[in-house]
Amino acid sequence: MRIMIQGAGSNVGKSLLVAGLCRLFTRQGLTVRPFKPQNMSNNAAVAEGGEIGRAQALQARACKTQPTVHMNPVLLKPESETGAQVIVQGKRLTTVRAKDYAALKPQLITPVLDSFHRLQAEADLVIVEGAGSPAEVNLRKNDIANMGFARASQTPVILTGDIDRGGVIAQLVGTQTVLEPQDAAMIKGFLINKFRGDPSLFDDGYRLIQQRTGWQGLGVIPWFPHAHRLPAEDAADLGGTKGTGKFLIAVPHLNRIANFDDLDPLAQEPGVTLKIVPPGQPLPVEADLIILPGSKATIADLAHFRAQGWDIDLAAALRRGAHILGLCGGYQMLGKEIADPDGIEGNPASVPGLGLLDVTTTMTPDKRVTETTALHPASGTEAKGYEIHLGRTEGPDRTRPLFTVHGHPEGAQRPDGRVMGSYLHGMFTQDPFRRAFLAGLGATPGSTSYDANVEETLDALADHLAEHVDCNTLLTLARS
Repeated sequence: MRIMIQGAGSNVGKSLLVAGLCRLFTRQGLTVRPFKPQNMSNNAAVAEGGEIGRAQALQARACKTQPTVHMNPVLLKPESETGAQVIVQGKRLTTVRAKDYAALKPQLITPVLDSFHRLQAEADLVIVEGAGSPAEVNLRKNDIANMGFARASQTPVILTGDIDRGGVIAQLVGTQTVLEPQDAAMIKGFLINKFRGDPSLFDDGYRLIQQRTGWQGLGVIPWFPHAHRLPAEDAADLGGTKGTGKFLIAVPHLNRIANFDDLDPLAQEPGVTLKIVPPGQPLPVEADLIILPGSKATIADLAHFRAQGWDIDLAAALRRGAHILGLCGGYQMLGKEIADPDGIEGNPASVPGLGLLDVTTTMTPDKRVTETTALHPASGTEAKGYEIHLGRTEGPDRTRPLFTVHGHPEGAQRPDGRVMGSYLHGMFTQDPFRRAFLAGLGATPGSTSYDANVEETLDALADHLAEHVDCNTLLTLARS
């Protein structure tokens, strides 16, 4: 069985719906696997020593299985406004300009279908997630993300609209209007997502969509209020202030911010307030901890950081007693220099870093992609996470590592311990380490279990969909 959830637009909730359906049907005893032919995200996860989109890792967890590179065979990681790194079945293939990607797509349908058929062979049900919208017909030629994949694999499609944005009738009816008849014929039903209020108020609109399209309605899904407790994939979901605790953590929103789900466990700590600072606003100098997050384009994001005046704010916060933590690209920025002699990130360059750690970074073409278990010597706790980075970082402050991995240093600290850096993503998902780290900085950590929260939220999402989606009809369509 196979079914594909496509969206009438971006950010309609496809990733969340697939995760919830994966958990729902897994609980019913089916062997379920998630699949996304093509994803565009700098929020990556490590699977089998390769990279996939973070959303597919969450969906694998919803299926109670380990993620594999075949769950997201093509991952595009934007490095600039016009170019992206292309990851195929977990490994970097090339970096390509947006205008040249169309010429590459015919080569990608083969690994996409190979991965899909591998999952089909081990599963009762594969739930496929589309990308963007099939209504982007200007991108239809050689498409592997939406209707091109659906037709190549003969996978029935459920089209999802986001009513919270308004115009959902036009979203769905308009999508059918612009599609080629053969593509429109792949759509067997529709869902209305993110409804607020009394669903019966939409009864007439629901019937109108059915009449105009001939598609079967599979449900109106009310707004799911706990979505924020699950890792977000899209940087557009970042922003604002979370929590009301006394311990203030500030994070600058970099242009190419990557692996920002590092922040999720901190946002759920009751003693913490997490503030994502957008461009154009100052970093709060009263912050207790400032985290420089990961970046897909470190040198470019360092220039962006300075252009906001954040380097001045960072120095002021440090003088006032703040602690600073750099993660991956943020760690590289904190050093004295970042050298890219081979132009890995763009034009060959060597730029001064922020100078807050006595280390230097040299960009190298070999990428480190691995799961890592590290020891935090200061607290004696373990932190399990993953590394995805280019570059080699060396210098005197590495003699005071934040972690050790099999006895070897990982990361760096200033002699007074107030500036720290590490390549370890996901460190805060480990409850004992997170609590010890925050306590060491003067925070009052709670008893929150991050993993338990994620599991409870996935189960609550599954219950939510079971109540509002015609799942029997969905399975019938998946068998067709």
